Amino acid sequence: MSDDAPLPVHLDEALEGLAENPALPPEAIRRLFARRKGLGHVSKRPDLTDDMISEVIAVDDHWLTHSLALNRRLPHAFRMTLAEHPDPAVRSAVVVGAGRAPYELFERLSKDADPRVRKELAQSDDVPPDLRARLAADPDPKIRAALAAWWTQAPQPVRRRLLTDREDSVRAAACATYYPRLPHPALPADLLPVLLADPVTRAGAVRHCALEAGTALRLADDPDEEVREELAIHPALPPRLREVLAEDPSPQVRLRVFARQDTPEPTRAAIHARILADAPPLDRPANSHLLDEDALERQFMNELARMELRTLRLPWVTADPLPYTDSPYTCFRTSAAMSDRLPETVSARLLDDAESSVRTTMALHARHRIDPATAERIDRGYRPEKRSRWRPADDFPLPVEVLRRLATDPDPRMRQLAPRDPGLPVELVRRLAADPDHTVRRAIATHPLLPIRDLIRLLADPSEFVTATAAGNPRLPLAHMRRLLTLADL
Repeated sequence: MSDDAPLPVHLDEALEGLAENPALPPEAIRRLFARRKGLGHVSKRPDLTDDMISEVIAVDDHWLTHSLALNRRLPHAFRMTLAEHPDPAVRSAVVVGAGRAPYELFERLSKDADPRVRKELAQSDDVPPDLRARLAADPDPKIRAALAAWWTQAPQPVRRRLLTDREDSVRAAACATYYPRLPHPALPADLLPVLLADPVTRAGAVRHCALEAGTALRLADDPDEEVREELAIHPALPPRLREVLAEDPSPQVRLRVFARQDTPEPTRAAIHARILADAPPLDRPANSHLLDEDALERQFMNELARMELRTLRLPWVTADPLPYTDSPYTCFRTSAAMSDRLPETVSARLLDDAESSVRTTMALHARHRIDPATAERIDRGYRPEKRSRWRPADDFPLPVEVLRRLATDPDPRMRQLAPRDPGLPVELVRRLAADPDHTVRRAIATHPLLPIRDLIRLLADPSEFVTATAAGNPRLPLAHMRRLLTLADL
């Protein structure tokens, strides 16, 4: 190893990457057990031996032990040991990492005195049903509320007990408009009148009720906007009340009316225009921090409505797409593009739509039409509505000749794709390793043809993300693995 190898700028990040390097030898793994920074990710490695696991438990560092408890490959005997650990955070992590563990582990944890542990049990689908059902009688209402929210397909006696719980928070979680798990539960018909009369369960009960005229009028005047939102999507909503809700002060309520199949087009257009007009500009004015709390909340809700307007997906449009392929609303064209039954001419038009979401959705539903040129164009113009690691090239891999051309593309986002060619010429690999954009350097840091001298140089990269990725490359020479550990006094 050369003595003039550059020193890493981000030694901690280098060690984080090294902890997950699959080629890290046992003696180096053990040296990392002495580290007292980071989250102890070395304990999540799948290749830990029983001796190593015993060593981690004996060290009893919080983050090392916590990560060990999350390790899905942990042998059952060690998981039982950690179920007795004095730190409730570790015992909670045991639940998260348990998977399909033997019954005795869950039985032990179900008796845990700390509510954090029992809350994890309430949220886990891996817990045996009989043990999970006992949590419906847990003395802590937070545990019962967690069970109600996460166990949507619990046996009916359990769900009825939660729906009629003495605590508001538990009933609200059992009869909600959103649940962390699908499918959402059905409500017992005989409980609907009580649930509709209860302010904390009313919103969740609306979609399950038969909407009589008197009930609809009362719900349209409810002070809870979540109740009015649910009313606005009810299939039996009377036309007169639909028009009332189209003028609701809440943009979320108006948005639900916009998305209805039976909403007249003039009403839909008016709602669309109002949502766009009320939403704050994308480049917020510098004095927005001077707004009072109510004004800030209104601004936030209006902005949320504008974002949701773009991400709406309407099954009734997808079911009958042709009338909506030229819609002025992006969400309608995107919903139409989700159909697999569009004529070739319509598919071609939507593949060339001005909006990225329409083009990308159409590509995913017209795969037979996607040649390399179209795949590149779709990916180049991809603009996700929400933050996402996925990109069209993940579903439509580009051929080698395209990837090699992209290695010198002006757009760094496209240069990131070049390392997907495992046979990328070394001169291009080296060029990307010296790219001015750190995301490109990070993408090339694991390439199998990256020369070792360039890999070593990336360990001293100014970007912590590049450093960590380079340290995780299994081709990193053992001498440089040891050097990083020595630099950290490990």
